[in-house]
Amino acid sequence: MKAPALQKGDLIGIFAPSSYVDKAKVKAACAFLENEGYRTLVHPQTFSRFNQSAGTHDEKIAAFHDLLKNRDVKAIITAGGGNRALHILDGIDYKLVKKHPKIIMGFSDVTTILNAAYAKTGLVTFHGPVLTWLKDQDRAMFDFNMKVLAGKTPSYPMAQARVLRPGKIEGPLVGGCLSLFYMLPGTKQMPPVKDAILFLEDVGEEYSRIDRMFVHLKRTGVLDKIGGIVCGSFSDLKDTGSRPFGFTLDDIVLEHIGDRKIPVVMDAPFGHAQQLYAMPVGGQAVLSARGGKATLKLAAPAVKL
Repeated sequence: MKAPALQKGDLIGIFAPSSYVDKAKVKAACAFLENEGYRTLVHPQTFSRFNQSAGTHDEKIAAFHDLLKNRDVKAIITAGGGNRALHILDGIDYKLVKKHPKIIMGFSDVTTILNAAYAKTGLVTFHGPVLTWLKDQDRAMFDFNMKVLAGKTPSYPMAQARVLRPGKIEGPLVGGCLSLFYMLPGTKQMPPVKDAILFLEDVGEEYSRIDRMFVHLKRTGVLDKIGGIVCGSFSDLKDTGSRPFGFTLDDIVLEHIGDRKIPVVMDAPFGHAQQLYAMPVGGQAVLSARGGKATLKLAAPAVKL
């Protein structure tokens, strides 16, 4: 299932499903979007605070439902990331998501909502910039992302990507921030991964914790089912144990993929670092890794035209 394409003049709804956000940054980002030809509606919950959280779980769920039910809202972009989006997954009315299919975009902590919505309804969602990141994006990257939301199928800029294992696969994209995505296997919100292209990124994690997360994906069968894996930026990784961990990210990925002959690509342009090209969760894509070069392209529009 696909949401209608986003067009200039459409109304974009905003809410905060994770940590509280800076009001000035939200207003500046809305002004930027409006200058680009879109309209914005900031739900009052966006500025709520409850310790680090942007309000209570019930307030977040109600805000999300309000934006889904608002017929004028054509897309929902989360205000920011942080923590505690996991807490609202069981409270979301997925029948409402299915009844009112809309573009839903965010990343980091929002990974859980994106994959849950796809798992429960089949709706293609978008792992891409949160609202407060939009105005500071590289212009070419912003234009690329808005084209994806408008139904274009551009090729991702993969010049800096590295091939760890060759191969080619066409399938749905699933994934997001590893430290959130790995919490989903075994739950009602885990999307299907058979022959999927698993995309992963993260920030500020310990190498040893990354290793444990991949072990969990292996033990739950995820890595035995996927058709390919593409890793974005794993920025600011740490090794602060009393003894050096020693294993690199490449080592970890290859060890847990094992002898499977599937494409494995690293350093794709998405994540918590400077580059964050939008990846449609559930969108069909083609990943090719041949002759030391990688390409990634959407095989079909990720929205309904």
